[in-house]
Amino acid sequence: MSDDGPAPLDKFFETLYTHRPVDATFIGRHEHDHRLPDWSTGGHEATAAAWAEARNELRARQGQASDTQVLASGDIGRIDTALAISHCDLAIAELEGTHFTRGNPSLATGEVAFAIIGLITRDFLPAAQRGSWLLQRMRRVPSFLAGALTTLRGTAMPSTWRARALREADAVSALLDEGLLHWCRAMALTDELTRALIDAGQLASGAVHGFATALDQLPASEHEVAVCGEEMLALCLKRGHWIDRSLNDLLTEIRIRLDLEQGKLKQMVQETGATSFAEVQARLAERHPAAGDFYAAFGRTWEECRAASDHLVTWPDFPIRYVPIPRWTRMAAPSLYYLFYRSPAPFDEYETYDYVVTPIEGADPERQQQVLRATNDSVIKLNHVVHHGALGHHVQNWYAYRGASRIGQVAAADCACRIAMLQGGTMAEGWACYATDLMDEVGFLTPDERVAEQQTRVRMLARAMVDIELHTHRRSFADSVRLYAEGVGMTPEAARGEAVKNSMFPGTAMMYWLGTQGIHDLRRAVSAREGASFSLKGFHDRLLSHGAIPVAVTSRLMQRGA
Repeated sequence: MSDDGPAPLDKFFETLYTHRPVDATFIGRHEHDHRLPDWSTGGHEATAAAWAEARNELRARQGQASDTQVLASGDIGRIDTALAISHCDLAIAELEGTHFTRGNPSLATGEVAFAIIGLITRDFLPAAQRGSWLLQRMRRVPSFLAGALTTLRGTAMPSTWRARALREADAVSALLDEGLLHWCRAMALTDELTRALIDAGQLASGAVHGFATALDQLPASEHEVAVCGEEMLALCLKRGHWIDRSLNDLLTEIRIRLDLEQGKLKQMVQETGATSFAEVQARLAERHPAAGDFYAAFGRTWEECRAASDHLVTWPDFPIRYVPIPRWTRMAAPSLYYLFYRSPAPFDEYETYDYVVTPIEGADPERQQQVLRATNDSVIKLNHVVHHGALGHHVQNWYAYRGASRIGQVAAADCACRIAMLQGGTMAEGWACYATDLMDEVGFLTPDERVAEQQTRVRMLARAMVDIELHTHRRSFADSVRLYAEGVGMTPEAARGEAVKNSMFPGTAMMYWLGTQGIHDLRRAVSAREGASFSLKGFHDRLLSHGAIPVAVTSRLMQRGA
């Protein structure tokens, strides 16, 4: 991949990497690996000004052409410029509002956590070099958190966001107090660098503790969560996902589809001989690997998936292996946005990519059974293999990183708390969910696994509905939790966690359904147009080649033959 391109687009990416240095680490741009962002009041103003300057230059390059005209041109450079402008619009809106870094302490604790994790879980350079950058980053933690705290003082804080930040602060402390030493020893760093890192870690840990203590002294909101409001959510829809429909129109369709999919789920449960979805879940939990075969089961299922889907897409040579979560992040991982599959950095080089899973070695028999039942054959197949590590995200990432769109190369990279750009969401998550539908089509799922996948479709629509209704004051937080628990079948803890996450990142939950439905709709349109000459494999290859740009954009390009 090349960074050559028009100067305004270069300026855009430099703004991204300079003002989001932790995101840059996960994208594979390492010139900022020693830095943290500035979330002070002055830092917010400077960042907003930088995005505005980048947007002005991009607009000058685009000229008077509308987005519709840009897409009609089919010119990827012009399309990237338009996508970059839309990202600037969202970035500035976030910085000017109080919903994101100005009002959510969890974003600050998450930033610190993954500023560290990004340098100790990927071998993109020798450990000593990464350790040197980590040392500088940890020494900057006190000033970063102090700046973030001054900004947060101006906003009443929702209780669930505060609680999440405090939980993450404890995880960061565990990472710095114990995990860091494990990493230094595992990497065989020099005594001098190890001592310096441990000292810097203690300094950072103290700052995190002080930040957590200060949160209790900040004004509390009367609400459990904050919502962004209809205007901001509509901006996410239009400028993030490039959807021109109204929120009301989408919500009407979502409600109709949710009713239909819930009815289908009930029918499918009955067809398996079960009386409830919970009974199907219980059966699936009983079908799991033996403890001694746990890690091998992932790789074996991956090979089966590839063989069963070889005719559906041109598979890349992008090896992956399933390994336990590293010892140095295990204590912190459960309380953080710690993904089993975190997308490979677009600009790093890999021979084999590590997909981490819950460790089972050393656990007592009771704990082993808990892990095995939770990570049963169905979860391994549907989630860890099809959706994430095989046909879904991993294949899509390979195509994106080699695509012509510079935005599409990086937009869906997993960063500290979310993907790099909302514009990448409908393709990344839409394709991964669509991939599971594909494997259902070709008979890769057992009857009970098909029921589990149908329940996932119900959950996807429920999340899209909550995304809209919560942020437009149509549904309360309590009602959102209740819907997830009673209407979708989540555990109370998972239901509450999902609703909190929905509140923090407007426009994110809906992208799964928007993307999946968009790909299905596009496939039908292209198939109808091409008739007997339609190739499903060719369609998928063309779709993926556009990279992680909005499905709505790719759809318009492919329907005009691009």
